[in-house]
Amino acid sequence: MHQPHLAAYRKPTLQHNPVALSGATDSTSCKAFYMPIIDITSLNHPGVEVYGTLTEAQLRNRLEPDKGIFIAESPKVIHVALDAGYEPLSLLCERRHIAGDAAAIIERCGNDLPVYTGERELLASLTGYTLTRGVLCAMRRPRPRPLDETCRDARRVVVIDGVTDTTNIGAIFRSAAALGIDAVLLTPTACDPLNRRAVRVSMGSVFLVPWTWIDQPVTPRLNALGFSTAAMALSDDSITLDDPVLKQVSRLALIMGTEGDGLSREAITAANHVVRIPMQHGVDSLNVAAAAAVAFWELRKTDNRH
Repeated sequence: MHQPHLAAYRKPTLQHNPVALSGATDSTSCKAFYMPIIDITSLNHPGVEVYGTLTEAQLRNRLEPDKGIFIAESPKVIHVALDAGYEPLSLLCERRHIAGDAAAIIERCGNDLPVYTGERELLASLTGYTLTRGVLCAMRRPRPRPLDETCRDARRVVVIDGVTDTTNIGAIFRSAAALGIDAVLLTPTACDPLNRRAVRVSMGSVFLVPWTWIDQPVTPRLNALGFSTAAMALSDDSITLDDPVLKQVSRLALIMGTEGDGLSREAITAANHVVRIPMQHGVDSLNVAAAAAVAFWELRKTDNRH
């Protein structure tokens, strides 16, 4: 399949314009930075296609992973990505944000970062733009981590098996970061964590927790790395989430499935434990993101208890 040209990878061949950054960290004065400020009048402008024209699959670029990119939205999320070492490729914002909400980002990235800018009416036609506080950043997608490296020092990991809803993926990552999960593993049928909506919902937590992909079958692969697996599922032989046996497991991998069909029979049968959350009033299940948060808290590492 032909992959579209990603113009954002090219350094613009135009003069750098001085811009005073009122949001610079030097509180005593504004700083003047020279950077490629590129005024656009169309979303078809070369380099801007990454923000509005290319699909998530095209951005991911499976055929050439080294050229894959993703979009981080809002200053807060972009700063979290930069703190985690992700490489920015270009910025898109309204001109007023260059000396405002985007100023600190531009200062951190130096004077070689292409900054595309245009009228709000034009940029607002981008899907989701109004939810971003007016600042978007194209960033280089990292290489996938090897499974053994991702899990090397981990004691609590979660496996996201086939969950495709971007909001749930983002929420699971946010809970994982907040509640001490050491790594997130995703099966190939799960949603990409660097999907722009998943990143936004996670508030940048996808950059804080190590993650990678894991092939099926999950349990044998994790057993080989020293983990016991616990499949979250309704089953006649399941134990409750607060069962003391789970607290005694030093390295535990929770396997979470989709809300509709849940985990496959094969995944449940292969797991070392099958676990359910005790519920009342006849309720038999929770949203997968809510169930994950409950499980993360209950099974958190003992040295994290307060």
